[in-house]
Amino acid sequence: MILRVLPSALSGDTVWAPPSKSIMQRAVAIATVADGTTMIRRPSESDDCTHALMMAAELGAEVELGESAVAIHGNFPLAPRSATIHPGESGLGMRLFGTLAALHDGPLTAERQESLLRRDMHGMQRILAPFGATVQGGKPGEELRIQGPMKGAEATIDCSESSQHLTGLLCALPLAEKESTLHLTNVVSRPYVDMTLEMLEDAGLDIQVVADDEDHRTMSLQIPGGQRPQGRDVAMDGDWSGAAFLLGLGLLCSPHHLTIEGLHSTYTQADEAIKGALLFGGCRLAGTEEGVQVFAGRPKGFTVDLTDCPDLFPPLAAMAVFAKKPSRLRGLHRLENKESNRGATIQKEWKKLGIDVELLVDDDTMLIHPGKPSMGRMSTHGDHRLAMAAALLGAAGQGMEIEGAECVAKSYPAFFDDLEALGVQIQVVAGEAG
Repeated sequence: MILRVLPSALSGDTVWAPPSKSIMQRAVAIATVADGTTMIRRPSESDDCTHALMMAAELGAEVELGESAVAIHGNFPLAPRSATIHPGESGLGMRLFGTLAALHDGPLTAERQESLLRRDMHGMQRILAPFGATVQGGKPGEELRIQGPMKGAEATIDCSESSQHLTGLLCALPLAEKESTLHLTNVVSRPYVDMTLEMLEDAGLDIQVVADDEDHRTMSLQIPGGQRPQGRDVAMDGDWSGAAFLLGLGLLCSPHHLTIEGLHSTYTQADEAIKGALLFGGCRLAGTEEGVQVFAGRPKGFTVDLTDCPDLFPPLAAMAVFAKKPSRLRGLHRLENKESNRGATIQKEWKKLGIDVELLVDDDTMLIHPGKPSMGRMSTHGDHRLAMAAALLGAAGQGMEIEGAECVAKSYPAFFDDLEALGVQIQVVAGEAG
């Protein structure tokens, strides 16, 4: 689908943030093996969360869908209904439910799709091997074949590739036989690790942090085995990752201000760092009872380290186009194995609009030179965050045609509906293939 986003001034001043898919995927995974029923209220309808619910059912949980809530009746030991689980395009879903699948004593296959099929998943072999589980496959284009059961063990794990592998271990190891001790090095995206630990604690699981260096990159955990989480009632927080694009829209397209509601921050979210980035960029924000308010203005420029929150690259790279000075976004290496190689893709697509983006690999930095983006057509490369960034560039600039705009369903299916409700002019481009 190709959508045309026209230059727009907002007529609405309030919007709700989408439910967090990061929180919901973790909630569904915990509920899959929980004792009792978990009620998930204000659930995300994103594709990634739909696949999480599918995998919960495939691994043996009972899933009931309601109008405003989802009920999951947990099951453990796992009794899979199928020999295959389907993570779709979700990297977190693959690593999270693939690790849960390793608690089962029989072989299971993970069938990937589209952008996830193009990503390297070899890390799962390395992560699960110390715990007695095997993983075959993992190259782009290959299915993953997982064989458990995994058992508790002591292991030193390099977490520099992704925090998602660790999230899977933290959700699965409390249910394994024997205690586990994890010595973690080079931990990235620490806020996502904290989110997982907070949710597991709320579900009644005992995971002890026995060492945590000042830089939060090295830590040790003790995880008693033979535990089981408890079913509970949980409402989904608004998603700071999606809200970042809405904040950019309010900053660049609002006559005065835009309020984003539903951001309660019950659990740590890495992308809440967008507030600090905007403030350091000279933007004006105010807190509200339900979220945050951004005032119209032009940023000075951004100099910020996004190593722990790489999903903020697309919205900030879009906002930086309209800044007064060049912006420097650190953490470039975190973008290579996303839905697309986001660093190279941003450079390529921004160039179509006449915007110069430098990838300073030795400095691990993306340098964005501000300018006046021309009207153009951008490819999303199947990347939901690039589609949303393109919409922001179009609304705040000279307009934009977005090829593959439907990929926003991965995380924020109502994105374009919300933009239209705020007054952004959007047209469907008919009779053209993307």
